[in-house]
Parts: sequence; C-alpha cells; structure tokens
Amino acid sequence: MKKLIPLLIVVLCAFCFNPVFSQRINYKKVDTIISNLASNNKFSGVVLIAEEGKLKYNKAVGYIDYANQKPLNKNSIFELASVSKQFTAMTIMMVKEKGLLNYDDLVEKYINIPYKGITIRQLLTHTSGLPDYQAVMDAYWDKSKVAGNEDIIHYLNKYAPPKLFEPGEKYLYSNTGYILLASILEKVSGRDFIEFCNTEIFNKLKMNQTAIRSLAEKATIKNFALGHVYVPERNAYIRADSFPSSNYTIWLGNRKGPGRVSSIADDLLKWDQALYTNQLVSQTTLADAFAPMHLNNGAISNYGFGWELRLGENIVWHNGDNPGYKTIIIRFLKSNKTLIILCNNATDAFENLTAELKNCIQAPLVR
Repeated sequence: MKKLIPLLIVVLCAFCFNPVFSQRINYKKVDTIISNLASNNKFSGVVLIAEEGKLKYNKAVGYIDYANQKPLNKNSIFELASVSKQFTAMTIMMVKEKGLLNYDDLVEKYINIPYKGITIRQLLTHTSGLPDYQAVMDAYWDKSKVAGNEDIIHYLNKYAPPKLFEPGEKYLYSNTGYILLASILEKVSGRDFIEFCNTEIFNKLKMNQTAIRSLAEKATIKNFALGHVYVPERNAYIRADSFPSSNYTIWLGNRKGPGRVSSIADDLLKWDQALYTNQLVSQTTLADAFAPMHLNNGAISNYGFGWELRLGENIVWHNGDNPGYKTIIIRFLKSNKTLIILCNNATDAFENLTAELKNCIQAPLVR
C-alpha cells in the first residue's frame, strides 16, 4: 500500500498542474484589449463575458452620442441588427412545437408569393433562393411612406424579380426569408409579430430593456446608443443617420423579422441562458436550431435556425450590421461561456476585436 502513495501523488500533481486542465479567462488581457482600442478611438460599445451564466466581465466605453460626448453605460440600448434573426427563428420553433406548422411546409401554404416550392426550413436556413426584397423596394417604393411586411410581399408579387437559385441548392443569406417567417408567424398564430415577441419571449424572460421599437420610440430613450461612422475628411465620428445610406431604416421602418430588435447586453445574457432550459421550447425542439442544413446535393450548410454554426468548436453565433452598428453574440456551448459585443461606431477593428476576445475565452491557462 505504501508503494502506491508516491504514485498517487505524482498522478494528482500532474492532473492539477496540467495546463489544459484550467481554462480560466485572462480578464486582465481582455480589459487591456478593449481599453487600448477605446483609447485609440477604435471602439465604442459594451462587452460582456459570462461563465455558466454568471457575469464575469461587463464594460462600457465610448459615447452614446459623439457630438455631445455623452458616455455609454452598461445599460445602454443598442440596435441588434441581424442578431434579431434568432428571435424570429424562435417564434417559428414555438409555433411548430404547438403543432401550428411544420418546417417542411411550403411557404405558399401560408403566404401568397410568386416563388413556389420553398419550405419554411429553407427560409430559416437561408437556402430559399429568394431575391433581395430591399432592392425591389428601393426601385419602386414611394419613400415618403413607411413600408411593412404586407407592402414588401405585395411588391414581391407585383414585380416578381427572378429567384437567385432553386430552393435548397445552396446557402445565400436572405433577409427576404426572415420577412416571410415573421408574416407566417402572424398567419398561424393570429397575433402581431411584435406582440408575440414581447409576450412570449422578452416579457417571459424579463428582458425588460428589449423590444422591437419604431424610430419615434427610440428617439424618446435617452440611453439609446446612436450609431456612428468615421468620416476621415472630418476626422470624426458622425451619426450614421446623417447619411442617405441610412434612409432605408426610415422607409422600411415597419418591416418585421430580419432585424429591428434593440436590447442591452444583460438582456441578451438572459436570452442566452434561457436557451439551456425549457423556458421557451424543449431542448429537443431547440436542437433543430443548431443542426446544419443538408443541401440538395448532399453538401452541408453550417447555418441552422437563426444561428451560424461551428459545431467542431461547440460554438453557435450570429452577428449584426446596421448603419453605425456592429453586434455579435457567441455561445460556447460545451463550457457555457458567452461573449456579447455591442458596438455603435461601426469600427473596422470589430472583427479583430471579436477574434481576440474569442481566443481569450478559448485559450487554456496554467494555474
């Protein structure tokens, strides 16, 4: 028995001091990365990191409004842009779980469109081949009016631009598909899409600062982070809504489905953690959201239902990009870690920042 004791000590020491054994995040390094960008005027926004749902890092830098130098805070509300798509996908999963539709139902069963043979699953996974609705509206819509989903669907029928490829042939990101998903939700549930999201998701999860807001509603919120873009000629960040390129957010201001959710980092953490539970849908139903799509030729597309997939790394994520905003949520499923970055100065350093913080979260450290 005495001979076993030294061996046991060696094994325990090797286990305890194995560098791979500990995967603690170096938050000092995280803070240095963010502080350096902020000091060089390269990042304005909020960064949140959580481990097993517990908030470990939450920092705000930069300004709500550069012109007035009003500082951001941790509860500043940001436009999420396409990060919104995961909520749209969830509404479809919720009504599917209630038996109100099936993923392989054809879209024309619910919505009159000139494109036949497209399934709900193909809308969810961006494999529908639908044309870009914004191009149609930009060409023909009276921009003194504000368009919503009914207007968009009417114009798709009226002008019927050709589909881009046969349904299921390949992956191509499609905002049009998520317009149709929101309208299908309204059709099968008999409820307004915004009301459904508020009642069944945001209120249920106590995401008290999250909503699908109109421009007028956003204007009343003092803590709403305004989107900015850098103008080299003026050596300054200017409000993105000062430029014509942002005008579509006005004349397409009533669209539902592909974007328009605004939120705070803390609320997104509540959403993230709810996805580990059965609060919204069962884990069996949720598993479909994180499953890759099989294309017609048998190839795999790594986009699920509102989520980009990196299943080899046990990561699901989605980013968003609106005039003046860049956003992302990354969920590290195996370790239950979360990275949320909300940015309101559309910095060209955003992708590098995301990659560096992702590496900090994944890199093992010696104890």
